[in-house]
Amino acid sequence: MSKQHTEISKFLSFVLRHKPETIGLTLDAEGWTNIDLLIARANQSGQALTLALIQEVVETSDKKRFTVSEDGLRIRAAQGHSTPSVAIAHVEKQPPEFLYHGTATRFLDSIREQGLLPGSRHYVHLSEDEQTATAVGQRYGKPVVLKVKAMLMHQQGFKFYLADNGVWMTLHVPAAYLQ
Repeated sequence: MSKQHTEISKFLSFVLRHKPETIGLTLDAEGWTNIDLLIARANQSGQALTLALIQEVVETSDKKRFTVSEDGLRIRAAQGHSTPSVAIAHVEKQPPEFLYHGTATRFLDSIREQGLLPGSRHYVHLSEDEQTATAVGQRYGKPVVLKVKAMLMHQQGFKFYLADNGVWMTLHVPAAYLQ
């Protein structure tokens, strides 16, 4: 991904996941906003954005952070929202036996006490593979990958959801389900 695409992706993540109001946007309860309005408000706030740039970022993003509606008129972040106005109605899914969570070693004591909490996000994010979890953990310091007994949790009543981009989500992972 080019430097320009990375910057656009970070901008889109910021406004579509966390602070839409910074450019005068309002997201609906499912996180959608009109693409033309997004472009207009971004340009008014000094961020050069075009439909072609948005399409390139969406199509070339290896993390598939954004979803464009079937009619091509709206866009949303696939997951990771912290803004309280968004509560995407994800469909509950049965998870695989194990999922993985990448974090930094400095958070292990807290995790051992409280389990995994969503923090400022709506859900705890989990990966299907250790490689992805390791990459996530590296963002926060010396990485460590925690193995989550997802199927056991599911069998005991915990709900799991799968975002458009393949990220698994749940509200909380108690420490007893971590390895």
